[in-house]
Amino acid sequence: MLPAHLIKEHTGAEVYNFYIDMRTPGKGFEEFYQKLLNERVHFIRGRVAEIADWGLDATEEGKLVIRVEDTLAGKVRRIPVDMVVLSTGLEPQADANDIRRLFNISCSSEGFFLERHPKLAPVSTFTDGVFLAGCCQGPKDIPDTVAQAGAAAAEVLALIDAGHVETEPNTAYVLDEFCSGCKTCVGLCPYHAITFQEERRKSEINQALCKGCGTCVAACPSAAIGQHLFEDSEIFEEVEGILTYA
Repeated sequence: MLPAHLIKEHTGAEVYNFYIDMRTPGKGFEEFYQKLLNERVHFIRGRVAEIADWGLDATEEGKLVIRVEDTLAGKVRRIPVDMVVLSTGLEPQADANDIRRLFNISCSSEGFFLERHPKLAPVSTFTDGVFLAGCCQGPKDIPDTVAQAGAAAAEVLALIDAGHVETEPNTAYVLDEFCSGCKTCVGLCPYHAITFQEERRKSEINQALCKGCGTCVAACPSAAIGQHLFEDSEIFEEVEGILTYA
């Protein structure tokens, strides 16, 4: 709708806007739609079937003729215009999956990058220090993009101002004496925190990358991986305490 307003404001041209479904979400969008109606922008509900350069009479000569079914009026219309502007859909970049794998972040079913939480963490990702802003997360207009960029910048400044990085306390660790070198844990870690040391034939967990999800702890066939704050002895004591007072 913004291009229609700008063209109408600067040139005074007759503008026809063809649509299937009109939605105006967000602050002030409904008022903006009413403003366009007051400016005499033509909104025609219907899918354009054909754009031709041949006219049936003198009024269509030298024009682009749009043939469209006006579903509100219940008739097929022929509208001669000087210019046709196609509004295309927005889709993710072709290399979005490569970026996702590089930074270990998630994508939605449409292929756009996925935030950690739509309300509580709208610019954060599941990788610490990586934030989202703009249309990489999904189609957005300019005000939403600017607001999100400001939020992402604030998150970055908060990390810089703190002067240190907090890590998860419940990280996993490998018991070398029990590790058989089967590499089961390496492929299961969603944060790529586990590497296999060929010279020692043992797995090793990067404490800075580990988020304490416990996947490797549960999957290790040798029970060679433990987790801080979730030791077996602690869990057994909790279960025993529950059974005692049950």
